[in-house]
Amino acid sequence: MSRKSITWSGVFPAVTTQFNADFSLNLEATHQVISNLVDDGVSGLVVCGTVGENTSLSTHEKLAVIEVAKDASRGRVPVIAGVAEFTTEFARNTVREAARVGVDGVMVMPALVYSAKPHETAAHFRAVATGTDLPVMVYNNPPIYKNDVTPDVLIALQDCENIVCFKDSSGDTRRFIDLRNAVGDRFVLFAGLDDVVVESIAVGAEGWVSGMSNAFPKEGETLFRLAMHKRYDEALTLYRWFMPLLHLDARPDLVQCIKLCEEMVGRGSAITRPPRLALQGETLAQVQTTVRKALAERPQLPEVGLK
Repeated sequence: MSRKSITWSGVFPAVTTQFNADFSLNLEATHQVISNLVDDGVSGLVVCGTVGENTSLSTHEKLAVIEVAKDASRGRVPVIAGVAEFTTEFARNTVREAARVGVDGVMVMPALVYSAKPHETAAHFRAVATGTDLPVMVYNNPPIYKNDVTPDVLIALQDCENIVCFKDSSGDTRRFIDLRNAVGDRFVLFAGLDDVVVESIAVGAEGWVSGMSNAFPKEGETLFRLAMHKRYDEALTLYRWFMPLLHLDARPDLVQCIKLCEEMVGRGSAITRPPRLALQGETLAQVQTTVRKALAERPQLPEVGLK
């Protein structure tokens, strides 16, 4: 397997997991959320990621969400499953189970809780990848997971053939250039932080794992396509409107913010599973004001070939 054997590009929403009022898993609502995203023209799906509240789910629940996503997508777009475990062996086991239920690839996070050294981080990804035939997206989010997957870590993994993609949420787009300078186009590059997506595309990103595209999928896919086709005047006009919303993806409470946005636009529920609690007070009011302003000024989207 090589990066040329996959066709991951475009916007892959980091899909939210829907819960009932008692915090139990709502698979019917999760199915509807995913179906709506695919109908709106997104290019792929990432389930059980950070926004999908991976670490709040049991293995059984994660597999149920993957099965729901596969059923809702009906083969129209690839379904990638997030893998966020505390140990390397747990991650390997989760990947094996995800493969069993038919996922198209996995997005692997560093081993959680432990702040690994670079060689330990590389060893974790290598051990997980060599335990599966699935294509692997390496996920870097140092502000959230306290482990930094630097270009040097990726360079050390370039011989691992099924590690095909790198999603970076550090916000430092220079890393894409450094990685390309070191290993060429060995890895498919994905933007992982919403509010630097246009900059990421300008320096080589071919895809975007997006939080806010859960609530605004057509806007997200349109922005991505405008940037990819270098229609920068149109892209920047849309980006300026979108930016206050995209900033919500770069906060510690990004999951609560994104799910609140979904609820306000009628695409899902704001319920998150503890320890994540609902936004309150001034924070809640600020996010609501941001969304209402965006909806009041929602632009007409340029034609980019969305169905």
